[in-house]
This record gives sequence, C-alpha cells and structure tokens, in this order.
Amino acid sequence: MMLIKTRCTKKYGALLLALMLGACTGSQSTAPSIIEAAVPMAPVKLTVGEGFNEPLGYYEQQPRFSWQISDKSALNTQTAYQIQVAAQPILLGSQKQLWDSEKVTSNATSWVKYQGKSLDSRQRVYWRVRHWGLNDSVSDWSLPKTLELGLLNNHDWQAQWIGHPDTALNQKPSQARLATPQYLRKSFTVTGDVVKARLYISAKGLFKPFINNAPVSNNDVMTPGWTPYAKRIESLTYDLTDQLVAGENVIAASLAGGWYAGRAFDQFEKDHKKPARLLAQVEITYANGQKQIIPTDTSWTASLNGPIRFASIYDGERYDQSMEMSGWKNKNFNEKGWQPVVAEPLDKKVAIAPKRHEPIRITEQLPVKNIVSVNNDRVVFDFGQNMVGVPKINIPVVAGQEVKIRFAEALHKGEFYTDNYRTAKSTDYYLPNVTGVIEYQPTFTYHGYRYIEITGFDTHYMPNKSWATALVQHSDMKLHASFESSHPKLNKLSENIVWGMRSNFFDIPLDCPQRDERLGWTGDAQVFATPSMYMGDVYGFWSAWLQSIREEQKSDGKVPLYIPFVDWKIKWTSSGWGDVATIIPWELYTVTGDKTILADNYDMMQGWVNYHKKKSDKLISTMMTFGDWLQPYPVITKEGDKGNRGNTDFSLIGTAYFAHSVALTKNAAEVLNKVDDVNALNELHTQIKQAFNQHFFDDQLNLKQGIETQTTYLLGLAYHLFPQNKRELAINKLLALINDADSHLRTGFLGTPLLTQVLQDAGRSDVIYDLLFKESYPSWFYSINNGATTTWERWNSYTLKDGFNPQGMNSLNHYAYGTISRWFYEGILGIKPAKAGFKTINIEPQFGAQLNQAKGRYTTPQGEVAVSWNTENAQLMMHVVIPKNTVANIILPTVAITKLTVNGELAANIDLNNLAPGEYIIQGKMQ
Repeated sequence: MMLIKTRCTKKYGALLLALMLGACTGSQSTAPSIIEAAVPMAPVKLTVGEGFNEPLGYYEQQPRFSWQISDKSALNTQTAYQIQVAAQPILLGSQKQLWDSEKVTSNATSWVKYQGKSLDSRQRVYWRVRHWGLNDSVSDWSLPKTLELGLLNNHDWQAQWIGHPDTALNQKPSQARLATPQYLRKSFTVTGDVVKARLYISAKGLFKPFINNAPVSNNDVMTPGWTPYAKRIESLTYDLTDQLVAGENVIAASLAGGWYAGRAFDQFEKDHKKPARLLAQVEITYANGQKQIIPTDTSWTASLNGPIRFASIYDGERYDQSMEMSGWKNKNFNEKGWQPVVAEPLDKKVAIAPKRHEPIRITEQLPVKNIVSVNNDRVVFDFGQNMVGVPKINIPVVAGQEVKIRFAEALHKGEFYTDNYRTAKSTDYYLPNVTGVIEYQPTFTYHGYRYIEITGFDTHYMPNKSWATALVQHSDMKLHASFESSHPKLNKLSENIVWGMRSNFFDIPLDCPQRDERLGWTGDAQVFATPSMYMGDVYGFWSAWLQSIREEQKSDGKVPLYIPFVDWKIKWTSSGWGDVATIIPWELYTVTGDKTILADNYDMMQGWVNYHKKKSDKLISTMMTFGDWLQPYPVITKEGDKGNRGNTDFSLIGTAYFAHSVALTKNAAEVLNKVDDVNALNELHTQIKQAFNQHFFDDQLNLKQGIETQTTYLLGLAYHLFPQNKRELAINKLLALINDADSHLRTGFLGTPLLTQVLQDAGRSDVIYDLLFKESYPSWFYSINNGATTTWERWNSYTLKDGFNPQGMNSLNHYAYGTISRWFYEGILGIKPAKAGFKTINIEPQFGAQLNQAKGRYTTPQGEVAVSWNTENAQLMMHVVIPKNTVANIILPTVAITKLTVNGELAANIDLNNLAPGEYIIQGKMQ
C-alpha cells in the first residue's frame, strides 16, 4: 500500500508554517493495515448523552455513551468496542457490574445506548470503554468516568412547594405582593461524618440558593429555566458534600416569579398573578450508612421584607439597601417577623424532571470601553459590545438618593435611546440608606444592552470606568467557533454572529433578548440550529427545547408560534415556523448521527405533517404564515400593509414547507426502518411536488400569479420541488432576479438561509461571494459599516448617521441572518457531512476572488476536522486534518487548479475519495 509522508515545514517554507493548524512532526499517515500493528492507546473524551462530561443530576435512565480515538493512538479506525458499567470502579470487569456490552463489532464511537437494567434516581455509576483496530489489536481501558442521576420522578420528592403565606392565592394577594421576591430558610443539624450530600432544587419561578451563607453556585443564574410549566418543570442537582459543617447548618433561598409568574410579551393582565414557589430537598448520606432528608415543608420560614422589592424579566429589578437582612442565610439569625411557609403538594400532571442542558451562567466579564458622557449625576458607559446579562456596579452614593440604571443597544443620533425596547422598562433601581460606595448586581432579571446610563450617584466623585462591569450571561456552552479569513469585515461578521448566538441562547432560543418579546419563536430557531452547531456545543440545548415543542404540540399536530407557549392575541400557527418540528430533528441527526433525536421526535414530525395536510386544499397549503419575514424592499400591495411579510406568495411558502416536512419525515422513517411510513410519505411527497408545479408555475416556470421573488425560486430549488429537467431554468430565474436587484439579496428570514445552499449546488459560489461582500443595503457588511457588534433583525435596523430605522421592529440582537455562518464552514472551508454524524466528510472549499486565506475547524463526534487554505499569488496551499475513525472526500474545483499535489505526490496518483485519517498538504496552481 502507498505510504503518504507528511512533509515538514522547512520544505514548504514560511507560508505553510502560517497555514498549518498544528506543528509538523514528520509523522507518517498510512493505510490502517500498516500502522495499526501497534497496540493503540485508550479511548479519550468520554461523554454521556448530548456531550456531558461526568454529569451530576443526569436525566436518562438509559444513558448514551460516546468517546473518541486518541490523537496519540496508532489506531486510525475502530473495528469493535466494549463498554462496562458498574456501581463502583472496583466492580468494573467483575460479575457484579451492571452491564457489559462485551465485544461489539462496530465502528460506532457515539450515542451507544446502555443496555443494562434502567438506572434509578440518585444512582451513581462508573463506566469505561476500550476498542479494537485492524488485526484485532485492542486498546487499554479508558479511565473510568462517572454519571449521577437526578430525581427522575415526582415520587422521589418528599418536598412540597413552599412560599410565603401572604402569597397564597386564597389570601387574594395584590399584584405588587406577588411581584415581591420571597426569602426562605431552614436550619438543620448534621449529626455525623458526611460522605455525600446533594441539593435537589426547583422552582415555579426563579431561585438562588445558599448554604451556610455561601451561594450554592457562584455562576448559575435565572435557574431553573423556562419550560412548559403546565407539563414539566426542571430541577437541578448540586453537590453540598464539602459545604456542610458539623452541627447546625442553614439552607436558604431567594425566590422570584421569573417566566412562571411574570408577563410574556405585552400581556400585562397576566403579570405577577401567580405566586412563585420553591421545591428543594437536601439529602445527606453519612459514613455509617444512615441517610437524612431535609425537604421544603411547613418547617421552613419565609419573609417578604428582603432588599429585592421587585423583579421582572422585562422591567428590571428594584433593590432597597435598608431592607437588607444581615445573616438571614446563616445560623443564629433572629427570625423575628418571619412566618411559617404555606406548603402545597406536587401536581401529578406536572413532571419535575432533571434539567437536560446546562443552565444560564455568567461566562465572561467585560470592562467599560468608553465613558460616552457625564452630565451632573448622569453618566453613560459604553461596553463596546452588544450582549446579554447584568452589570455589576461599584459606585459612590448618597443615602436616600435613588440610583437608576437604564440600558440601550445603541445611541440614537448620539442620544441614549430605549424606544426599541417598547414596553419593556428594562430599568434597575438601587435605593441606598448609607452614604458611601455600594456594590450591586441584579439577581432576577436580565438585559440586552451595550450602553448603560446611571443616574443618582454621588456627584462629589467623577465617574470612571471602574464603576461598572458587564457580566455576560447565556446558556453555558462550549464555544468552538473558529472561522478566520484574510478579510477583516468577514471576521467581524463571524464574531458578531457568535455574539448574537450567545445573547439569544438564554435557556431557550430567543428571538431577541432586550425588548418586550424575548420568546422562543420557532421560525427564527429552525433556520439557525445547524449554523449554531458549527459554532458551539449546543446539541443538548436544542434537544431539550425539542422536548418543550413536543409538550406544546396540540392533539391535531399544530405547533405554536413560539415555545414555551403563552396564550397571545395571535392564535394561528405559521408555515416555515411550525416546520421546526421536522427541520431541527433531521438537521441535528445529520450533524450528530444520533438516531435518538429522530426516535424521540418522530411522532411530533408525523403530527406536524398531518396538520399540514389538514391545512391544505388539494395539497396546496392554506396555512397562515409570517412569510419571508422582513424581506427588504417589499412591494406594498394594499393599504395598511407594512410589508413585513414580504412578497413571496404565502400559499407557495406553505406548500413548499409542506413538501419539505414530508420529505424530512420520510427520511427519518427510513433511518428508523418504518417501511410502511416511508412508502406512504414518498407517495405524498410526489403528489405535493406535482401540485406545487401545476398550481404555481407555467411550463416556463413563470409564476402564474403574484410577485416573483428570489425566495419563490429558492424554495423550489432548495427543497427539490422543480422537475430535474427544469432546475437549470429555475436557477436562471433566480440569477436574473439577483441581477435585477443590482446583485443584492432580496430575502428575509426564510429565503436568506437557502441562498448559499442553492447557489453552491448550482456551481455559482461566485454569486454567493458577491452577495456576501456587498457593502450597501441590504447586506451583512452594511450592518458592520454601521457599527454592529451582533446581527440585526432588519437589514437596515440602524445607521450611524440617522440612528434607528423609523419602521420599528429594530432589534440589534437577532440571530436569524446569522445563518450565513453555516456557509463559512460548509462553503468557504467546505466541511460538510457526507454521511450522518460526519462518519464520511466532504471537504469541498469554495474559493473566491475576495479572499486569499481562510481557516477553521469543527469538532465532529469522531474528532476535529480542520481546513486552512491560501491562494496568494495564484498558488493554492491547503492543509487538511481528517479525524480518526472517519474518511474524507476532498473535492476541489479542478477546472481552476492544475498540477495538484497531495503531500508531495501528484494527485493523479492518489484517490482523493475515502482518504484515511491524517494530515494532508495540498498544492496547486490556480488558473
């Protein structure tokens, strides 16, 4: 077999050194039968479920195990594996272990389901894995990893829901009373040597727990999160083993209404009409085997007289220093004025279940970048970055003089501006009772902002940058966005998209984080799911939200406009939005290869297809839709229409998505081996395609009625609805419309993500480059030229000259148009899954005149794939890293490259399909 040697950087010079993502070691990459004679090292990067590393409070009774082949291992391809699971490390490999898969002939390294007896609540297990390569070489066992389950069922709880007695609904409390955060505490005694202590905790609302005056977690915020509260409320598990002391201890918590009791959007009539409630259970295991449980019950006491006087998701927080209760979270506290709590049993219809993705956390702190202005007791700080979270302020104050903190995304013609927040007051207040320096950060609210305005400080002091720090908050995720290029604005765009993702991944995928909306709009989410997977470890985030969609789906298959759903003035659903039910499960499967995501959501997918069918007439959709939302330059066709839904025919959009959802559900049925469903869905899809073409287009693909738009043809092309012999005609129609728009896009939320897919498939990546690098409206660089640090809702939401667009709907922190980032990875770098889960990888970079360098990497379930290329001086220099246990196809635009070499060998002598794992250096001359 041919031996491919990796040449050292000395041979290729400084240019290659700059391109290489890792050091050149002179190592050899060979066909597996040659190199795998050595005994490989143990598997690495062991995870559970959607990528959890030794989770505490895990949710699956039958966990899924994943691992990778070590980069240092001689093993390139796994041929078999063995997993062992036991209650103790010492029992691994013994007859007392819980499960032994024994040797399984398979190259699977991800999502291998535990097949032993289902695990129970609280159960802690240890697991390890080893694998085999060719010639039956077996690795060492991996180091054991742990997982510990949370409380899986309601009957595991001895605790009750508790709250202050004045918030009991039978007392008819006022709205102000219900909006006041509660303070709860309980003393208990530790009587022996503690070997294990856990806090299981949840809330109808938001909780912040303390043990012996210390926060249980310094970084977790806005817990437990937002789910369909009538169906499921999440719980979290914390390790208290090292925080308990001998003798008296105190468990305490502050509690606010949060999403549970606060308003959603503009529903003021529902604001703080329900009481917040806490559910908690401390469980202690002693060295002698005895166990002790301290649940929330009537032995707890509560107060409404703490310093946080008001807390709201949209409106901010009010803090009164004079109401601080020194020592309330510790022992020896005088509980005068505190009252026994009211306790309510768990509702059997509402599941209390472990949180299945990481909570919101403080992930970064940003200093003030500039002081914009100082005017008497008013100062405006600029953090230089639009973001989400809360500020920590450290300022001089005067007793009795209220401090007011307001938030803004941008300055409007130089002035502090909050009108685009609409009814969200987004204002925090601090009332000091002493003169001096105070430190404050809000607890039960969050803000989307770049600027803060502080008024009411002590004017004897001149403001300085140390007065404020921005605490960045979002659902915790490992970010691996890595795209870089030779173009500064493209790099800035990539950075802005990541900030938009961070800002809007706030326990659920928000549509904006600052104004009076902040909802999980399904259309925004479905277009961004796959791009986000290229930029962060967010599989758990999406799979958890899909559970919420399943819970909110109606019996007739209808999927609400946003999830979790809160009743609003719009009762209908929308095509392109409800199709989240089919699109995200399939997209996640394509990226991960995890069949569980399809199995979990298949019934939902079928239900949505059936709903589409009900909302159609002779297979032509009659479903309502938001259309191609915020398409630029809409033609206003009737009085009073703002044009927000664009000009693409609504029925055409609905029919295209009907067909697309049927196709994706058929794909899922094939993977899940549901043969009868495959046949029925295939027939239905054929019928919809026929109806689509006959109803909307003539023989020359002219639209029979309505306005032809770029999205008209993008939908038909992306979803393969046009006959094969008319695809070229449809592409030419699309290109003509782009040309008519002076080579600009004219697409909104639904059409924009399809541009790159369709144009690259058509061999017209040159058009994508032209669209991407446009500087004028509408374009991605237009926002950057106007100071954007995140992605915007409208293409023209803001200009430095004129401020905010007077049309309204101006969020400067959306992610919908950040879908272009998918093409950074799949297009410019060319990294795409040829088989689900990247078991086979296509590497097909798209070169453009606007760039001469690009690089990036993506962590597949098998390991990291990396690509870098340079086309300076008409010479291609490309470096590719193919991860273990995969193969890759390198596809290059050969019409533009001559005398191609791979690791010094002529490409003509090398099969660029099914390349083995390793590093490859590709050189050629660009024509």
